[in-house]
Amino acid sequence: MVLVSYLGPEGSYSMLAAQNLCPQAKLVPCKSFYEVVKKLQSGEVSFAVLPIENTLQGAVTQNLDLLYMNPALYAVKEYVLKVDHRLISVKGARLSDVRRLYSHEQAILQCGKFIAQNLASAQIVYTDSTAESVSKIHSAAEAGIVGSHVRAEGMDFIGESISDEPKNFTHFLLIAKGRENLPGESKRVYFAATCPHEPGALLKMLQILSVYDLNMTKIESRPIKDRPGEYRFFIEFEGNIADAAVSAALKRMEEYGKDFLLLGCY
Repeated sequence: MVLVSYLGPEGSYSMLAAQNLCPQAKLVPCKSFYEVVKKLQSGEVSFAVLPIENTLQGAVTQNLDLLYMNPALYAVKEYVLKVDHRLISVKGARLSDVRRLYSHEQAILQCGKFIAQNLASAQIVYTDSTAESVSKIHSAAEAGIVGSHVRAEGMDFIGESISDEPKNFTHFLLIAKGRENLPGESKRVYFAATCPHEPGALLKMLQILSVYDLNMTKIESRPIKDRPGEYRFFIEFEGNIADAAVSAALKRMEEYGKDFLLLGCY
């Protein structure tokens, strides 16, 4: 049986993504993204599911770093999940009752406007996932931010969606161990590289994509922890990994950039 690790517990957004990416697999909940990746590295699971970007808050930087730090891992499939955050508490609770708010940091950030306007005096407590916040609620004075798909006995939603923006999406990747698991064809390619320390270096690197008529769809920079002032770029572009132009572009990128790493294709 195929096993897939994800950030749990049951009912998390990562679980929804995992179900869509691997509908026949047995899902293995984890308490942290680090544990999600560790189970894949050790061979305990066949795949892992990681969110890498949200349309409101941008990149999930911890997971970008995890991908780069584990070069044997590759993204092989993607899924974009619509996020619908709701406020949940015990049945009968009102918004004015809430004094403590639980949820994952990303959900808290994505509902910042609602919290500032309606729960400015509430104590915020971060949990490992949105779904975990349900287990923390014991009275009307406590509430959590969860997905609209969550159902819990004795609990109910207070109002409707509380996301800062109604169009809120999270980009998930299915991760496999071993380059042999990369698909033979793709619509997008994902890599990371560091630019040489010279004027116009990033422009020169991106011009390689332009020369081969490849459209960049995403770019994110991350500081290199042991090299102050230097940054690593995570870049996604439209392209079929089987095409000669894509192979040539990646080879040029590897020759020009430093610390080049193919992160996957899907």
